[in-house]
Amino acid sequence: MEWALALVALALLCVAAVSRRLSGTPITPAILFVAFGLLAGPKVLDGIDLSSSSSTVRALAETTLALVLFSDASRIDLGALRRTVGVPVRLLGIGLPLTIALGAVAAAGVFGELTVEEAVILAVVLAPTDAALGQAVVTEPRVPQRIRQGLNVESGLNDGICVPLLFAAVAIADVESEISGGRSPGTLLLEEIAYGVLGGVVAGLLIATIITQAGRRDLIAGPWRQVIPAAGAALAYGIASALDGSGFIAAFVAGMVFRLALGRDPEQLNQLTEELGSVLNGVTFVLFGAILLGPTLGELSWQLALYAVLSLTLVRMLPVVIAMWGSHARRQTLGFLGWFGPRGLASIVFAVIVIDESNLPHETLIVQAIYITVGLSVLAHGLTAAPLADRYARWYERHPREKPPPMESAPAEVTRPRGSAGHPA
Repeated sequence: MEWALALVALALLCVAAVSRRLSGTPITPAILFVAFGLLAGPKVLDGIDLSSSSSTVRALAETTLALVLFSDASRIDLGALRRTVGVPVRLLGIGLPLTIALGAVAAAGVFGELTVEEAVILAVVLAPTDAALGQAVVTEPRVPQRIRQGLNVESGLNDGICVPLLFAAVAIADVESEISGGRSPGTLLLEEIAYGVLGGVVAGLLIATIITQAGRRDLIAGPWRQVIPAAGAALAYGIASALDGSGFIAAFVAGMVFRLALGRDPEQLNQLTEELGSVLNGVTFVLFGAILLGPTLGELSWQLALYAVLSLTLVRMLPVVIAMWGSHARRQTLGFLGWFGPRGLASIVFAVIVIDESNLPHETLIVQAIYITVGLSVLAHGLTAAPLADRYARWYERHPREKPPPMESAPAEVTRPRGSAGHPA
């Protein structure tokens, strides 16, 4: 424990020292952070051992996710999104429910001891994607904007959508869990969404008003301007959580409302929020490697490995193909969209919530499957993001434009990277 802070700081310094060289290579910051965590964890050097309590990881991961969701949402150009809304609508409206359903079926088939409710919980936890773990995919300007924007919006929204679904699933599976607070699953779902939206709207409008009104009167000192969005993300999360709503939905809604009320891209204002999210994400992945993934690797079985592979391939890719049916998307695009559904920060947060808020009969098996899947995703999606984004972009530049316009024909615009451990998210 005494060395934990020093080792985490050393990991940040090492990655920062080579961060420019990592750009464009298959090695991502997230891979290095997790590898450092595995090395420093109790299974090797035993320099980081906080396994007696998951509260540290949960608090850190929730804070990071709230900042990342706020930044993601505040970068979305709603005008551009309206022109390219087809991809995220299909992925969220059709692909996400199918992913949960197929993930539950796969879990029940691979882990025969799981109840139906537990299989659903595992599927919900692993349904959210983290585009940050494949940063090159959403920052490569040669990849069509519609595809990049679709993956980025999907990753920003599915976290918040899955929060109330997870709470409802846990409340059904474990009636003694305190996660429901005595509410029915339907009421829980409604309140999570409604209070989340309320907290996001209030916080987003407030910080936009402060920026515009206090800024117009020259009341804000320069360094404090960047503090306002970060504080706004925390305010949104706090309001929603205090009302028993979803803080993650609130953070995302606050970012969207902030940009709408501000009337412009708050890129410069968000710099501190994104950089803080990037640092905290790095710390989260170090602790994930040391505390969660390291011990789980010692319990690795063929069932855990099989489910991780299925979760990142069939469980993700088949729903994407079905969701994109009739969109004129070519098979290269279907493969690209299907493969780049990394599992990351949200799944880590949800796994810790399951541990803290429930007492499921097969809780250990569920969280082991989550950790192995996230660990495999960090490695597989990190290594393939840059090469496959380049390969897909080269294919797109070569293929002829067709009439009617194909799904990939939207004009390209550069998407700024998210701030995080493998990204800046």
